[in-house]
Amino acid sequence: MNRKAVVFGAAGQLGLELVRELRTRGYTVMGWDRTQVDITDAAAVEDSLAQYDAEIVFNGAAYNQVDVAEKEPQAAFLVNALAVRNLALACRQVDARLVHFSTDYVFDGLARHPYTEDDPTHPLGAYAVSKLAGELYAQAYLDRALVVRTSGVYGPGALSTARGNFVEVMLRLAGSGRPIRVVEDHVASPTFAPLLAARTIDLVERDFSGVFHIGGGMPISWFEFARMIFDVAGLQPMLQATNEREYRTVARRPGYSALSNGKMERAGLAPMPPLRQALEAYFEERRRLTGTPA
Repeated sequence: MNRKAVVFGAAGQLGLELVRELRTRGYTVMGWDRTQVDITDAAAVEDSLAQYDAEIVFNGAAYNQVDVAEKEPQAAFLVNALAVRNLALACRQVDARLVHFSTDYVFDGLARHPYTEDDPTHPLGAYAVSKLAGELYAQAYLDRALVVRTSGVYGPGALSTARGNFVEVMLRLAGSGRPIRVVEDHVASPTFAPLLAARTIDLVERDFSGVFHIGGGMPISWFEFARMIFDVAGLQPMLQATNEREYRTVARRPGYSALSNGKMERAGLAPMPPLRQALEAYFEERRRLTGTPA
């Protein structure tokens, strides 16, 4: 039987990969971006899902401007929390599965070990609070919602988006000829979007629900990740380490937010490949799309 899926946020890095992977697996997919369906509009969400009658709904849409959220917390909460409530209620109406994506920022970074799904959450700012609220809304209205927390997503879809991703920011800075300063005291699990999409769909197809972590599989500081990016790209810019004390941001961020993939692997999914291998795959796809060497 042909399975039908909907992807909200289909124009983003993750949404593009979800649509691509689902179609590769034989799903009939409807992908909507915010210009087509505004998920903050409960009636629009309900009408759209009722007309399409999808079996599975993926929410790849998010407000992810972490620092700006401190100035406009209502905007972050509207998209990351209340809109998830809209999706959950609409999914309940049409009996669809909801797959919602959350973030490593729901943790405070004090644990200093890769976070598991059982670790207590403690968000540090408006963005993080809004994302945790979205998780709670998904689980409040649906018995079998799947919440996937991830970290530092990067994918080739960033080439067609305004904000890009960390890899593209580093490449752009490398072309400026000026020294590049990156924090060495913040550790995360950078995650390749195509792999995140594939592992998430694996969980869906195995009928899992609840909270799962899908990170890049390797705790790494942003400074070391930048160094790996330049090494894979064959670039040698002047890269300098800085830290949170020197590089202040408006929003507080967890100093250590690497995610453990242990639960995912125990569920029978393949471990994530080495981070360098994922980066090489990113640059291979980037070269195919842009025709440039790096």
